[in-house]
Amino acid sequence: MQKKIKVVGVLLLALIMSCKQEEAKKTFGRPLFNGENLEGWTQKGGNADYSINDSVIIGSTVKNTPNSFLTTDKLYGDFILELDYKVDSTMNSGIQIRSNSIPAYQNGRVHGYQIEIDPSKRAWSGGIYDEGRRGWLVDLDNNPEAQQAFKQNEWNHYRIEAIGDSIKTWINGVPAAFLIDDKTAEGFIALQVHSIGKDETAGKKIMWKNIRIQTDSLEKYAKPMNIVPVTTKNTLTSSEKKEGWMLLWDGKTTNGWHGAKLLEFPEEGWKIENGILKVLESGGEESSAGGDIVTDMKFDNFDLRVDFKISTGANSGIKYYVDTDMNKGEGSSIGLEYQLLDDDNHPDAKLGNHEGSRTLASLYDLIKADTENAKKPIGEWNTARIRAKDGHIEHWLNDQKVLEYYKNSDEFRKLVEESKYAKWPGFGTITKGEILLQDHGNEVSFKNIKIKSL
Repeated sequence: MQKKIKVVGVLLLALIMSCKQEEAKKTFGRPLFNGENLEGWTQKGGNADYSINDSVIIGSTVKNTPNSFLTTDKLYGDFILELDYKVDSTMNSGIQIRSNSIPAYQNGRVHGYQIEIDPSKRAWSGGIYDEGRRGWLVDLDNNPEAQQAFKQNEWNHYRIEAIGDSIKTWINGVPAAFLIDDKTAEGFIALQVHSIGKDETAGKKIMWKNIRIQTDSLEKYAKPMNIVPVTTKNTLTSSEKKEGWMLLWDGKTTNGWHGAKLLEFPEEGWKIENGILKVLESGGEESSAGGDIVTDMKFDNFDLRVDFKISTGANSGIKYYVDTDMNKGEGSSIGLEYQLLDDDNHPDAKLGNHEGSRTLASLYDLIKADTENAKKPIGEWNTARIRAKDGHIEHWLNDQKVLEYYKNSDEFRKLVEESKYAKWPGFGTITKGEILLQDHGNEVSFKNIKIKSL
């Protein structure tokens, strides 16, 4: 009798669980596609063909056009997305999430996280790619179960959870990728039709259906994931490693850095906490607390990237081609400077020998940067990039080029003669020097400091 009761109990529990699962399916999210037309969607990028048949969106490749994206008009931050797709076995595609297209960024190029659709032998479907920016963030080389989960020439199911700085993906119920990254918090969702080569046949198709999204009560629907996350904070992505990037700061120690006027790292004025290198507030005076820090290594031709966050009213800078022997007295070491400044609240924004040349991302006191639509609000992370190759130098802010110049030109020498640097003979002429992070007495934070030799 007890055995029968146990069996009935197990069956009843299974029935209850099944009912709950069915109820969850009914209550999960809302459709992103109405099944009849593309209302609420806009095509960006290329001119691939998008059509509808029997509540299915069909994307077809077209020759002589770049990547095409069918994007939601609405932007999404935190969400859980589920959909089904079937793809031609010879084409590549993807699902964009938290992506954007703005005129100031590469003439409106779509950029952001892409959940890969890859029917090739590589089998990285469900991996995470950064379209138009950093390249591969999470591939599936170390996840054979997910690689094998893709079904060729059949419908596949994706589940994508984007909550906070966490992005998780599943393919046909199998965990595929787990990323911790805070590059972009919000953007549109898009269905990609990849461009094709000159020798490829047009008309290859990818189809999507059952597209549903959940944007509230996410803790109720979120699933645990049993794979180790890939974190991009103070680490190199797989693409960056292949391209020859190196970390200038390991996110934990002072290794590789010392005081600009010291043999060791400053004992005060700087703090390392939770993967962030921070200049502490000390009243806004230049190099009066811990002082500037410089790299142990010197660099000639390079590509440098630094994430920074400015506090209200702050002033600081990233200097390059620094010669620490040029100024042994008070103040900061001498070098070309990528200015870090709260333009709205610091008086330096209105000073300088060349109008606007002390504003954010400018070549300090020499050339004003055009940062319209590029900078993010105070308190948010921005990305500085300095690219120097054979005297040609570019300043970038958040993936947008904001100025460029030739430091060996007559025009540059004239600017120097008209600036505060005129008193330093040979300013800007050295071909190899340290990278410097400035202590200007205001709180400024740094992370993800990376460099590549050109």
